[in-house]
Amino acid sequence: MPAQFKTTLRVRHYECDAYGHVNHANYLRYMEQAAFDASAAVGYDEARYRQMGTLWLIRETDIEYLRSLVYGDSVEITTWVGDFRRVRSRRFYEFRHVDSGELIAKAATDWVYLDRTNGRPVSVPDEMIAAFAPDGIEAEPRDKFPAAPPPPPGLYTMNRMVEWRDIDGAGHVNNATYLNYMEECGIRAARHFGWDVEKMRAQGFGVVARRHRIEYRQQAVLGEDLSISTFLSDVRRMSATRHYIITRATDGAVIAQAQTLWVFVNVQTGSLMRVNPEFITAFQTHIAES
Repeated sequence: MPAQFKTTLRVRHYECDAYGHVNHANYLRYMEQAAFDASAAVGYDEARYRQMGTLWLIRETDIEYLRSLVYGDSVEITTWVGDFRRVRSRRFYEFRHVDSGELIAKAATDWVYLDRTNGRPVSVPDEMIAAFAPDGIEAEPRDKFPAAPPPPPGLYTMNRMVEWRDIDGAGHVNNATYLNYMEECGIRAARHFGWDVEKMRAQGFGVVARRHRIEYRQQAVLGEDLSISTFLSDVRRMSATRHYIITRATDGAVIAQAQTLWVFVNVQTGSLMRVNPEFITAFQTHIAES
């Protein structure tokens, strides 16, 4: 069995968004901190990785939101390593409300082990595997990142320059920051098609993420111009999938791609509701054919 690590965090006010809930991207920041602390707990802290000349970088994130956290809540995060492959490792996470014990969210990250100097993958040492999983561990099957449908004519694109605040200690855009880019792009796209947040609220509904899947392909660094494109698919009565493609503007290289399952909720009760037909009509050219 792999070693489990638990940590408890209290939600701070500045971690919440305009809905009063913890912003989606902050769950990824919680996960990153829990992963670093879990690694340090078995003898592999940042100082040791630097001494070894290696580091772990996230290749893919998959998170499902089941409930919302609000200011003042305390959440217990449990994390453990699910498997090791030659140069990769999968880590799982569970978020539970401390008072109620409710499962708030569950997630997985796929990490790649790299040489810190040249950025190339290197084999995970046996002694490291033994530290994280003293009793051994079996690799679990993995799903490939789902292919997106061809973009529709109404593909929406915004540009974003990588700023200093976006960069983490590894010198590139932090993985959680991509969620902030995606969120902003989705909001701008909705406004472009005539449905800003204020209009949705006036109609009594909001759009909330149920699941994010993100694949990080390359690193984006300070000063680079990024193009963030988005479109919808699989629109149903109470949900829709939004796709994102993040590219480097100078050469068109794909930096990251993502898919988000969005659900429509009543802003007063938080319960699921059918989407306004006028909303779907406005987005007709923005919806890909399945």
